[in-house]
Amino acid sequence: MPDQLWFLSVDTEMNVFWGYRMVNNLRINRNTTLKGLTFWGQWAMGQGFVVALLLLLVYYQNGNVEFYYRVCATLTVLASVPAYTWCGVYAKQDNYLEGLIRLLMGWSMTLAALAIVAFLCKANELFSRQIILIWAICSYIGQALLYVPLHGFSKYYQRSLQRERKTLIVGTGDLALGLANKLRTLEHFPLVGLVSSDATPLMTEGAPPVVGPQEALLELIQTHDIRRLYITLPLSEAAQIEAMYGDLLDAHVDVVWVPDLNSLTLLNHSVSDVDGLPAIHLNESPLTSQPTAALSKSLLDKSVALMAIVVLSPLLLAIGLAVKLTSQGPVFFKQDRHGWNGKVIQVWKFRSMRVHDDHEVKQASRNDSRITPIGRFIRRTSIDELPQLFNVLQGHMALVGPRPHAIAHNDYYSGKILAYMARHRIKPGITGLAQISGYRGETDTIDKMQKRVEIDLKYINNWSLWLDLKILVKTPFTLLSKDIY
Repeated sequence: MPDQLWFLSVDTEMNVFWGYRMVNNLRINRNTTLKGLTFWGQWAMGQGFVVALLLLLVYYQNGNVEFYYRVCATLTVLASVPAYTWCGVYAKQDNYLEGLIRLLMGWSMTLAALAIVAFLCKANELFSRQIILIWAICSYIGQALLYVPLHGFSKYYQRSLQRERKTLIVGTGDLALGLANKLRTLEHFPLVGLVSSDATPLMTEGAPPVVGPQEALLELIQTHDIRRLYITLPLSEAAQIEAMYGDLLDAHVDVVWVPDLNSLTLLNHSVSDVDGLPAIHLNESPLTSQPTAALSKSLLDKSVALMAIVVLSPLLLAIGLAVKLTSQGPVFFKQDRHGWNGKVIQVWKFRSMRVHDDHEVKQASRNDSRITPIGRFIRRTSIDELPQLFNVLQGHMALVGPRPHAIAHNDYYSGKILAYMARHRIKPGITGLAQISGYRGETDTIDKMQKRVEIDLKYINNWSLWLDLKILVKTPFTLLSKDIY
Protein backbone atom coordinates (compact mmCIF):
# COMPACT_ATOMS: atom_id res chain seq x y z
CA MET A 1 0.00 0.00 0.00
CA PRO A 2 1.52 3.39 -0.97
CA ASP A 3 2.64 5.47 1.99
CA GLN A 4 0.87 8.55 0.70
CA LEU A 5 -2.48 6.86 1.28
CA TRP A 6 -1.75 6.83 5.00
CA PHE A 7 -0.42 10.37 5.24
CA LEU A 8 -3.13 11.89 3.03
CA SER A 9 -0.71 13.73 0.80
CA VAL A 10 -2.79 13.14 -2.36
CA ASP A 11 -5.85 15.31 -2.91
CA THR A 12 -8.09 12.36 -3.73
CA GLU A 13 -7.38 10.60 -0.47
CA MET A 14 -7.71 13.87 1.46
CA ASN A 15 -11.18 14.47 0.05
CA VAL A 16 -12.29 10.93 0.88
CA PHE A 17 -11.06 11.22 4.45
CA TRP A 18 -12.78 14.58 4.86
CA GLY A 19 -16.01 13.07 3.57
CA TYR A 20 -15.63 10.13 5.95
CA ARG A 21 -14.99 12.49 8.85
CA MET A 22 -18.02 14.64 8.08
CA VAL A 23 -20.44 11.71 7.86
CA ASN A 24 -18.83 9.86 10.76
CA ASN A 25 -19.22 12.93 12.96
CA LEU A 26 -22.92 13.01 12.16
CA ARG A 27 -23.22 9.35 13.15
CA ILE A 28 -21.22 9.82 16.36
CA ASN A 29 -23.20 12.91 17.34
CA ARG A 30 -26.50 11.08 16.81
CA ASN A 31 -25.35 8.05 18.79
CA THR A 32 -24.01 10.30 21.54
CA THR A 33 -27.32 12.18 21.67
CA LEU A 34 -29.32 8.94 21.97
CA LYS A 35 -26.93 7.64 24.61
CA GLY A 36 -27.20 10.92 26.53
CA LEU A 37 -30.99 10.90 26.41
CA THR A 38 -31.02 7.28 27.60
CA PHE A 39 -28.78 8.07 30.57
CA TRP A 40 -30.31 11.37 31.61
CA GLY A 41 -33.88 10.16 31.23
CA GLN A 42 -33.41 7.11 33.45
CA TRP A 43 -31.16 9.05 35.83
CA ALA A 44 -33.74 11.81 36.27
CA MET A 45 -36.55 9.38 37.09
CA GLY A 46 -34.32 7.39 39.45
CA GLN A 47 -33.06 10.45 41.33
CA GLY A 48 -36.54 11.92 41.42
CA PHE A 49 -37.67 8.80 43.25
CA VAL A 50 -34.66 8.95 45.61
CA VAL A 51 -35.26 12.60 46.57
CA ALA A 52 -39.02 12.13 46.95
CA LEU A 53 -38.51 9.08 49.18
CA LEU A 54 -36.08 10.92 51.48
CA LEU A 55 -38.35 13.92 51.88
CA LEU A 56 -41.40 11.73 52.51
CA LEU A 57 -39.61 9.66 55.15
CA VAL A 58 -38.40 12.77 56.97
CA TYR A 59 -41.82 14.45 56.80
CA TYR A 60 -43.57 11.29 58.02
CA GLN A 61 -41.32 11.04 61.08
CA ASN A 62 -40.70 14.70 61.95
CA GLY A 63 -43.73 16.49 60.52
CA ASN A 64 -41.47 18.79 58.51
CA VAL A 65 -38.32 18.60 56.38
CA GLU A 66 -35.29 20.16 58.06
CA PHE A 67 -32.79 22.21 56.07
CA TYR A 68 -29.96 19.68 56.35
CA TYR A 69 -32.13 16.94 54.82
CA ARG A 70 -32.82 19.22 51.86
CA VAL A 71 -29.06 19.76 51.53
CA CYS A 72 -28.58 15.98 51.68
CA ALA A 73 -31.09 15.52 48.84
CA THR A 74 -29.29 18.12 46.72
CA LEU A 75 -25.86 16.59 47.36
CA THR A 76 -27.26 13.14 46.49
CA VAL A 77 -28.34 14.35 43.07
CA LEU A 78 -25.01 16.07 42.43
CA ALA A 79 -22.88 13.15 43.65
CA SER A 80 -24.83 10.60 41.63
CA VAL A 81 -23.82 12.15 38.29
CA PRO A 82 -20.08 11.34 38.42
CA ALA A 83 -20.71 8.12 40.34
CA TYR A 84 -23.26 6.75 37.87
CA THR A 85 -21.21 7.94 34.88
CA TRP A 86 -18.02 6.31 36.17
CA CYS A 87 -19.81 3.00 36.85
CA GLY A 88 -21.55 3.04 33.46
CA VAL A 89 -25.05 2.90 34.97
CA TYR A 90 -27.88 2.74 32.41
CA ALA A 91 -25.57 1.49 29.63
CA LYS A 92 -27.90 0.26 26.90
CA GLN A 93 -25.74 -2.77 25.98
CA ASP A 94 -26.04 -4.29 29.47
CA ASN A 95 -28.40 -7.12 30.26
CA TYR A 96 -30.65 -6.69 33.29
CA LEU A 97 -28.30 -8.39 35.78
CA GLU A 98 -25.27 -6.37 34.68
CA GLY A 99 -27.36 -3.20 34.78
CA LEU A 100 -28.54 -3.88 38.34
CA ILE A 101 -24.96 -4.57 39.47
CA ARG A 102 -23.76 -1.31 37.92
CA LEU A 103 -26.68 0.48 39.59
CA LEU A 104 -25.68 -0.98 42.96
CA MET A 105 -22.07 0.16 42.45
CA GLY A 106 -23.14 3.68 41.44
CA TRP A 107 -25.55 4.02 44.37
CA SER A 108 -22.93 2.69 46.80
CA MET A 109 -20.40 5.25 45.54
CA THR A 110 -22.99 8.01 45.94
CA LEU A 111 -23.70 6.97 49.54
CA ALA A 112 -19.95 6.75 50.23
CA ALA A 113 -19.49 10.31 48.96
CA LEU A 114 -22.34 11.54 51.21
CA ALA A 115 -20.81 9.77 54.21
CA ILE A 116 -17.43 11.41 53.58
CA VAL A 117 -19.03 14.87 53.31
CA ALA A 118 -21.01 14.30 56.53
CA PHE A 119 -17.86 13.16 58.34
CA LEU A 120 -15.79 16.13 57.16
CA CYS A 121 -18.57 18.57 58.13
CA LYS A 122 -19.19 16.80 61.47
CA ALA A 123 -22.86 16.50 60.55
CA ASN A 124 -23.38 12.82 61.37
CA GLU A 125 -25.43 13.50 64.50
CA LEU A 126 -27.92 15.66 62.62
CA PHE A 127 -29.42 12.75 60.72
CA SER A 128 -31.63 9.94 61.94
CA ARG A 129 -29.81 6.64 61.40
CA GLN A 130 -33.15 4.87 61.03
CA ILE A 131 -34.30 7.20 58.25
CA ILE A 132 -30.96 7.05 56.42
CA LEU A 133 -30.78 3.25 56.58
CA ILE A 134 -34.35 2.76 55.34
CA TRP A 135 -33.81 5.41 52.68
CA ALA A 136 -30.52 3.88 51.43
CA ILE A 137 -32.01 0.38 51.05
CA CYS A 138 -35.41 1.38 49.68
CA SER A 139 -33.83 3.86 47.26
CA TYR A 140 -31.85 1.12 45.58
CA ILE A 141 -34.87 -1.18 45.47
CA GLY A 142 -36.98 1.60 43.96
CA GLN A 143 -34.33 2.50 41.38
CA ALA A 144 -33.99 -1.18 40.47
CA LEU A 145 -37.76 -1.52 40.00
CA LEU A 146 -37.73 1.56 37.78
CA TYR A 147 -34.66 0.38 35.88
CA VAL A 148 -36.20 -2.85 34.56
CA PRO A 149 -39.09 -1.32 32.57
CA LEU A 150 -37.12 1.81 31.60
CA HIS A 151 -34.19 -0.24 30.32
CA GLY A 152 -36.57 -2.49 28.39
CA PHE A 153 -38.32 0.52 26.87
CA SER A 154 -34.98 2.12 25.98
CA LYS A 155 -33.85 -1.01 24.15
CA TYR A 156 -37.19 -1.31 22.37
CA TYR A 157 -37.07 2.33 21.29
CA GLN A 158 -33.48 1.97 20.07
CA ARG A 159 -34.36 -1.13 18.04
CA SER A 160 -37.42 0.59 16.56
CA LEU A 161 -35.22 3.46 15.38
CA GLN A 162 -32.70 1.04 13.93
CA ARG A 163 -35.38 -0.89 12.07
CA GLU A 164 -36.18 2.28 10.15
CA ARG A 165 -32.61 2.54 8.82
CA LYS A 166 -32.64 0.24 5.82
CA THR A 167 -29.07 -0.46 4.87
CA LEU A 168 -26.98 -1.26 1.81
CA ILE A 169 -23.32 -2.30 1.69
CA VAL A 170 -21.20 -1.32 -1.31
CA GLY A 171 -18.84 -4.22 -1.93
CA THR A 172 -19.04 -8.00 -2.01
CA GLY A 173 -15.65 -9.05 -0.62
CA ASP A 174 -14.69 -10.55 2.72
CA LEU A 175 -14.95 -7.19 4.49
CA ALA A 176 -18.49 -6.63 3.17
CA LEU A 177 -19.60 -10.11 4.24
CA GLY A 178 -18.02 -9.69 7.68
CA LEU A 179 -19.74 -6.33 8.13
CA ALA A 180 -23.06 -7.85 7.06
CA ASN A 181 -22.75 -10.51 9.74
CA LYS A 182 -21.95 -7.92 12.40
CA LEU A 183 -24.92 -5.77 11.42
CA ARG A 184 -27.18 -8.78 11.65
CA THR A 185 -26.01 -9.79 15.14
CA LEU A 186 -25.15 -6.48 16.81
CA GLU A 187 -27.01 -3.48 15.49
CA HIS A 188 -30.32 -4.95 14.27
CA PHE A 189 -30.18 -2.81 11.13
CA PRO A 190 -32.38 -4.28 8.37
CA LEU A 191 -29.85 -5.07 5.67
CA VAL A 192 -31.39 -5.00 2.20
CA GLY A 193 -28.33 -6.46 0.50
CA LEU A 194 -25.00 -5.80 -1.17
CA VAL A 195 -24.09 -3.62 -4.12
CA SER A 196 -21.58 -5.19 -6.49
CA SER A 197 -18.54 -3.09 -7.34
CA ASP A 198 -17.19 -5.48 -9.99
CA ALA A 199 -18.43 -7.96 -12.57
CA THR A 200 -17.52 -11.08 -10.56
CA PRO A 201 -18.54 -10.54 -6.93
CA LEU A 202 -17.14 -12.85 -4.24
CA MET A 203 -20.08 -14.57 -2.55
CA THR A 204 -20.57 -17.46 -0.15
CA GLU A 205 -23.50 -19.58 0.92
CA GLY A 206 -25.86 -17.73 3.23
CA ALA A 207 -24.56 -14.29 2.18
CA PRO A 208 -26.97 -11.36 1.69
CA PRO A 209 -28.30 -10.95 -1.85
CA VAL A 210 -26.62 -8.71 -4.40
CA VAL A 211 -29.36 -6.22 -5.26
CA GLY A 212 -27.59 -4.54 -8.16
CA PRO A 213 -24.42 -3.01 -9.60
CA GLN A 214 -22.67 0.08 -8.31
CA GLU A 215 -23.66 2.00 -11.45
CA ALA A 216 -27.32 1.83 -10.33
CA LEU A 217 -26.59 2.85 -6.72
CA LEU A 218 -28.72 6.03 -6.67
CA GLU A 219 -31.67 4.16 -8.17
CA LEU A 220 -31.28 1.34 -5.62
CA ILE A 221 -31.28 3.87 -2.75
CA GLN A 222 -34.55 5.36 -3.96
CA THR A 223 -36.21 2.03 -4.76
CA HIS A 224 -35.46 0.41 -1.39
CA ASP A 225 -35.80 3.60 0.71
CA ILE A 226 -32.22 3.26 2.00
CA ARG A 227 -31.21 5.40 4.99
CA ARG A 228 -27.66 4.18 5.58
CA LEU A 229 -24.91 3.12 3.17
CA TYR A 230 -21.68 1.36 4.12
CA ILE A 231 -18.73 1.55 1.73
CA THR A 232 -16.29 -1.36 2.08
CA LEU A 233 -14.05 -0.69 -0.90
CA PRO A 234 -10.26 -0.88 -0.30
CA LEU A 235 -8.00 2.16 -0.01
CA SER A 236 -6.59 1.41 -3.46
CA GLU A 237 -9.94 2.52 -4.90
CA ALA A 238 -9.87 5.92 -3.18
CA ALA A 239 -10.66 7.80 -6.42
CA GLN A 240 -13.74 5.64 -6.97
CA ILE A 241 -14.87 6.24 -3.38
CA GLU A 242 -14.47 10.00 -3.84
CA ALA A 243 -16.57 10.02 -7.01
CA MET A 244 -19.24 7.86 -5.38
CA TYR A 245 -19.36 10.07 -2.29
CA GLY A 246 -19.83 13.18 -4.41
CA ASP A 247 -22.92 11.61 -5.99
CA LEU A 248 -24.28 10.54 -2.60
CA LEU A 249 -24.23 14.01 -1.01
CA ASP A 250 -27.67 14.76 -2.46
CA ALA A 251 -29.11 11.28 -1.84
CA HIS A 252 -30.27 11.89 1.78
CA VAL A 253 -28.50 8.85 3.21
CA ASP A 254 -25.96 8.33 5.98
CA VAL A 255 -22.67 7.32 4.39
CA VAL A 256 -20.14 5.35 6.44
CA TRP A 257 -16.78 4.27 5.05
CA VAL A 258 -15.32 1.12 6.60
CA PRO A 259 -11.59 0.97 5.64
CA ASP A 260 -10.25 -2.50 4.87
CA LEU A 261 -7.75 -3.08 7.70
CA ASN A 262 -8.28 -6.83 8.01
CA SER A 263 -4.69 -7.57 7.00
CA LEU A 264 -3.38 -5.70 10.06
CA THR A 265 -3.23 -6.88 13.67
CA LEU A 266 -5.06 -4.06 15.45
CA LEU A 267 -4.53 -3.29 19.13
CA ASN A 268 -6.99 -1.10 21.05
CA HIS A 269 -7.79 0.63 17.76
CA SER A 270 -9.98 3.71 17.54
CA VAL A 271 -10.80 6.76 15.43
CA SER A 272 -10.11 10.26 16.68
CA ASP A 273 -9.92 13.85 15.49
CA VAL A 274 -6.55 15.64 15.52
CA ASP A 275 -7.37 19.33 15.14
CA GLY A 276 -9.80 18.65 12.31
CA LEU A 277 -7.81 15.81 10.76
CA PRO A 278 -9.31 12.31 11.20
CA ALA A 279 -6.83 9.78 12.54
CA ILE A 280 -7.12 6.00 12.75
CA HIS A 281 -5.28 4.59 15.75
CA LEU A 282 -4.04 1.14 14.75
CA ASN A 283 -2.02 0.28 17.85
CA GLU A 284 -2.31 2.06 21.17
CA SER A 285 -1.92 1.14 24.82
CA PRO A 286 -5.13 1.45 26.87
CA LEU A 287 -3.07 3.10 29.63
CA THR A 288 -2.19 6.01 27.34
CA SER A 289 -5.42 6.22 25.33
CA GLN A 290 -7.57 6.35 28.48
CA PRO A 291 -5.41 8.16 31.08
CA THR A 292 -8.30 8.86 33.48
CA ALA A 293 -9.44 5.23 33.46
CA ALA A 294 -5.79 4.14 33.77
CA LEU A 295 -5.46 6.27 36.91
CA SER A 296 -8.58 4.63 38.30
CA LYS A 297 -7.11 1.21 37.53
CA SER A 298 -3.88 2.12 39.33
CA LEU A 299 -5.77 3.38 42.39
CA LEU A 300 -7.93 0.24 42.44
CA ASP A 301 -4.90 -2.03 42.08
CA LYS A 302 -2.86 -0.40 44.83
CA SER A 303 -5.70 -0.02 47.32
CA VAL A 304 -6.83 -3.65 46.90
CA ALA A 305 -3.21 -4.88 47.02
CA LEU A 306 -2.56 -2.96 50.24
CA MET A 307 -5.72 -4.32 51.88
CA ALA A 308 -4.88 -7.84 50.72
CA ILE A 309 -1.37 -7.62 52.21
CA VAL A 310 -2.78 -6.48 55.55
CA VAL A 311 -5.49 -9.16 55.63
CA LEU A 312 -3.21 -11.94 54.38
CA SER A 313 -0.13 -10.97 56.43
CA PRO A 314 -0.45 -13.99 58.80
CA LEU A 315 -0.60 -16.33 55.80
CA LEU A 316 2.34 -14.58 54.13
CA LEU A 317 4.45 -14.93 57.28
CA ALA A 318 3.46 -18.59 57.74
CA ILE A 319 4.27 -19.53 54.13
CA GLY A 320 7.56 -17.61 54.25
CA LEU A 321 8.55 -19.47 57.42
CA ALA A 322 7.53 -22.84 55.92
CA VAL A 323 9.58 -22.21 52.77
CA LYS A 324 12.63 -21.24 54.84
CA LEU A 325 12.43 -24.23 57.18
CA THR A 326 11.74 -26.95 54.60
CA SER A 327 14.51 -26.27 52.07
CA GLN A 328 17.75 -24.35 51.75
CA GLY A 329 17.68 -21.06 49.93
CA PRO A 330 15.92 -17.69 50.03
CA VAL A 331 12.24 -17.30 50.86
CA PHE A 332 11.51 -15.35 47.70
CA PHE A 333 12.28 -16.22 44.09
CA LYS A 334 12.98 -13.08 42.05
CA GLN A 335 13.14 -13.15 38.27
CA ASP A 336 13.57 -10.46 35.62
CA ARG A 337 10.56 -10.26 33.31
CA HIS A 338 9.17 -7.80 30.83
CA GLY A 339 6.65 -5.29 32.14
CA TRP A 340 4.68 -2.42 30.65
CA ASN A 341 6.06 -1.34 27.23
CA GLY A 342 8.78 -4.00 27.49
CA LYS A 343 10.55 -2.47 30.50
CA VAL A 344 12.38 -5.11 32.55
CA ILE A 345 10.94 -5.57 36.05
CA GLN A 346 11.74 -7.98 38.88
CA VAL A 347 8.79 -10.23 39.72
CA TRP A 348 8.53 -11.77 43.19
CA LYS A 349 7.20 -15.21 44.11
CA PHE A 350 7.54 -17.53 47.09
CA ARG A 351 10.32 -19.96 46.19
CA SER A 352 8.71 -23.29 45.29
CA MET A 353 11.74 -25.09 43.84
CA ARG A 354 15.05 -26.27 45.17
CA VAL A 355 17.95 -23.98 44.38
CA HIS A 356 19.49 -25.20 41.10
CA ASP A 357 22.02 -23.96 38.57
CA ASP A 358 20.12 -24.52 35.31
CA HIS A 359 21.54 -22.21 32.63
CA GLU A 360 18.37 -22.55 30.56
CA VAL A 361 15.10 -21.09 31.85
CA LYS A 362 12.75 -24.06 31.88
CA GLN A 363 9.03 -23.92 32.61
CA ALA A 364 7.73 -26.01 35.48
CA SER A 365 6.04 -29.20 34.32
CA ARG A 366 3.87 -31.86 35.92
CA ASN A 367 5.89 -34.01 38.39
CA ASP A 368 8.84 -31.61 38.09
CA SER A 369 11.63 -32.95 40.35
CA ARG A 370 12.78 -29.43 41.21
CA ILE A 371 9.58 -28.58 43.10
CA THR A 372 9.71 -28.93 46.91
CA PRO A 373 6.83 -30.50 48.91
CA ILE A 374 5.71 -27.12 50.28
CA GLY A 375 6.35 -25.67 46.85
CA ARG A 376 3.94 -28.15 45.25
CA PHE A 377 1.21 -27.02 47.66
CA ILE A 378 1.71 -23.28 47.18
CA ARG A 379 1.94 -23.69 43.40
CA ARG A 380 -1.19 -25.84 43.35
CA THR A 381 -3.12 -23.17 45.29
CA SER A 382 -1.36 -20.20 43.56
CA ILE A 383 -0.22 -18.93 46.98
CA ASP A 384 3.29 -18.64 45.54
CA GLU A 385 2.05 -15.64 43.50
CA LEU A 386 0.98 -13.58 46.54
CA PRO A 387 4.30 -11.67 46.90
CA GLN A 388 3.44 -10.03 43.58
CA LEU A 389 1.06 -7.85 45.59
CA PHE A 390 4.22 -5.92 46.51
CA ASN A 391 4.98 -5.59 42.77
CA VAL A 392 1.53 -4.05 42.40
CA LEU A 393 2.27 -1.54 45.18
CA GLN A 394 5.52 -0.64 43.40
CA GLY A 395 3.49 0.13 40.26
CA HIS A 396 5.32 -2.51 38.21
CA MET A 397 2.34 -4.86 37.95
CA ALA A 398 -1.44 -4.78 38.11
CA LEU A 399 -3.94 -7.10 39.74
CA VAL A 400 -5.28 -8.00 36.28
CA GLY A 401 -3.33 -8.17 33.05
CA PRO A 402 -1.34 -10.56 30.85
CA ARG A 403 0.87 -12.82 32.97
CA PRO A 404 4.58 -11.84 32.68
CA HIS A 405 6.81 -14.48 31.14
CA ALA A 406 10.53 -15.05 31.64
CA ILE A 407 12.67 -12.91 29.33
CA ALA A 408 14.16 -16.03 27.75
CA HIS A 409 10.67 -17.25 26.87
CA ASN A 410 9.79 -13.87 25.36
CA ASP A 411 12.94 -13.95 23.23
CA TYR A 412 12.00 -17.44 22.02
CA TYR A 413 8.34 -16.82 21.22
CA SER A 414 8.60 -13.25 19.87
CA GLY A 415 10.01 -14.52 16.59
CA LYS A 416 7.47 -17.33 16.27
CA ILE A 417 4.12 -15.76 17.24
CA LEU A 418 2.72 -12.67 15.53
CA ALA A 419 2.28 -9.67 17.87
CA TYR A 420 3.65 -11.67 20.82
CA MET A 421 5.34 -8.66 22.45
CA ALA A 422 2.20 -6.53 21.96
CA ARG A 423 0.86 -8.16 25.15
CA HIS A 424 3.20 -5.79 27.02
CA ARG A 425 1.23 -2.70 25.96
CA ILE A 426 -0.47 -2.90 29.35
CA LYS A 427 0.88 -3.73 32.81
CA PRO A 428 1.30 -7.46 33.51
CA GLY A 429 -1.06 -8.88 36.11
CA ILE A 430 -1.23 -11.39 38.92
CA THR A 431 -4.24 -12.88 37.14
CA GLY A 432 -5.71 -12.33 33.70
CA LEU A 433 -8.32 -13.21 31.13
CA ALA A 434 -6.23 -16.12 29.83
CA GLN A 435 -5.95 -17.58 33.33
CA ILE A 436 -9.70 -17.62 33.99
CA SER A 437 -10.30 -18.93 30.45
CA GLY A 438 -8.39 -22.14 31.15
CA TYR A 439 -5.06 -21.17 29.55
CA ARG A 440 -2.69 -21.35 32.50
CA GLY A 441 0.10 -23.68 33.48
CA GLU A 442 2.80 -24.95 31.15
CA THR A 443 2.74 -23.78 27.53
CA ASP A 444 4.81 -26.59 26.03
CA THR A 445 3.69 -26.01 22.43
CA ILE A 446 3.54 -23.02 20.09
CA ASP A 447 -0.22 -23.51 19.70
CA LYS A 448 -0.83 -23.21 23.46
CA MET A 449 1.20 -20.02 23.69
CA GLN A 450 -0.49 -18.69 20.55
CA LYS A 451 -3.91 -19.14 22.17
CA ARG A 452 -2.76 -17.43 25.37
CA VAL A 453 -1.43 -14.48 23.38
CA GLU A 454 -4.72 -14.21 21.46
CA ILE A 455 -6.66 -14.00 24.72
CA ASP A 456 -4.19 -11.46 26.16
CA LEU A 457 -4.66 -9.25 23.09
CA LYS A 458 -8.42 -9.69 23.39
CA TYR A 459 -8.15 -8.41 26.97
CA ILE A 460 -6.16 -5.35 25.84
CA ASN A 461 -8.66 -4.60 23.06
CA ASN A 462 -11.61 -4.83 25.46
CA TRP A 463 -10.00 -3.53 28.65
CA SER A 464 -12.17 -1.74 31.19
CA LEU A 465 -12.41 -1.54 34.97
CA TRP A 466 -15.61 -3.57 34.74
CA LEU A 467 -13.74 -6.36 32.94
CA ASP A 468 -11.02 -6.26 35.62
CA LEU A 469 -13.61 -6.65 38.37
CA LYS A 470 -15.22 -9.63 36.62
CA ILE A 471 -11.83 -11.33 36.21
CA LEU A 472 -11.00 -10.75 39.89
CA VAL A 473 -14.32 -12.28 40.94
CA LYS A 474 -13.82 -15.33 38.71
CA THR A 475 -10.17 -15.93 39.63
CA PRO A 476 -10.75 -17.76 42.97
CA PHE A 477 -12.87 -20.36 41.16
CA THR A 478 -9.94 -21.24 38.86
CA LEU A 479 -7.27 -21.69 41.54
CA LEU A 480 -7.71 -25.46 41.71
CA SER A 481 -7.37 -25.96 37.98
CA LYS A 482 -5.80 -29.26 36.94
CA ASP A 483 -3.32 -27.33 34.79
CA ILE A 484 -1.59 -25.74 37.79
CA TYR A 485 1.56 -27.48 38.99
